[in-house]
Amino acid sequence: MSGKHKNSAREWFDTLFYGILIAIVFRSLFLEPFNIPSGSMIPTLHIGDHIFVKKWSYGYSRYSFPFGSWKLWNGRVFKSEPNVGDVIVFRNPANESLDFVKRLIGKPGDTIQMIDGRLYINGKIVERRDPRPYVIAVLPRSLRSVGYYHDNMAIKGNKIFVDNEPAVFKYTIEYKSDKECHAYQGMCGVFHATEYTEVLPNGVEHSIVEMSDKDNLDNTPLFTVPEKHLFFMGDNRDNSNDSRADVGYVPFDNVLGRVWFVWYSHNYAVPMLAVWGWGAKMRWNRFGMGIK
Repeated sequence: MSGKHKNSAREWFDTLFYGILIAIVFRSLFLEPFNIPSGSMIPTLHIGDHIFVKKWSYGYSRYSFPFGSWKLWNGRVFKSEPNVGDVIVFRNPANESLDFVKRLIGKPGDTIQMIDGRLYINGKIVERRDPRPYVIAVLPRSLRSVGYYHDNMAIKGNKIFVDNEPAVFKYTIEYKSDKECHAYQGMCGVFHATEYTEVLPNGVEHSIVEMSDKDNLDNTPLFTVPEKHLFFMGDNRDNSNDSRADVGYVPFDNVLGRVWFVWYSHNYAVPMLAVWGWGAKMRWNRFGMGIK
């Protein structure tokens, strides 16, 4: 009997060990899941989006694997160059325990500057066209069941209605705890912004959101991207800690991979086990959405 117990324990251990090993190899070489905890990439990525990142996009560095911060080696293998406009997950050089997701704006040798809210790359203003309204709603969870009403606008679950009709403008809705909303003034509310289509020098088009053209990061010094480094910015231009601020230039070795698609998305309205509330929680239209 003791031999049978030993064999069962060994089989259980082997199954667990090889399962963990396969998961580590898969996450390191192929696809790694991440969730979006901040609004710095609105409107491209929303808080509560869960994404897959292609780890093979630009080759592999020590950060591609567990314990990358141990500095076992430098450089990349199977290296390929990213393109300006790619949405990329990278290890924050200022704090290697944090993974950030931003859009690549500048490569080595490029100059980057913000002047009055407009982006200049290599001395030329980047085209910004088609302004349209955008709403970012951050509400306390106590309002998730009763809704939020202001003038002719109503927010219920995952939807915004204007004069009892579905809103024609784009928006994102997130619910936070009442305690957070009371503790941090200005965190919660309904914020009106402007969405633009930005056209980067290589022709890549993507959406950005601006609260104004006179915010803290709307006027910057001239940045010149050094060798083996990259310059990143968030699509939510007035609410992003990126290369214009504390993040600074990002070593290419810190890049983990390119964002592929959203596989799951929710707005934190109700706990996961509250199946009856999924209608107000799940952003079904974002499931499987590709990122560009």
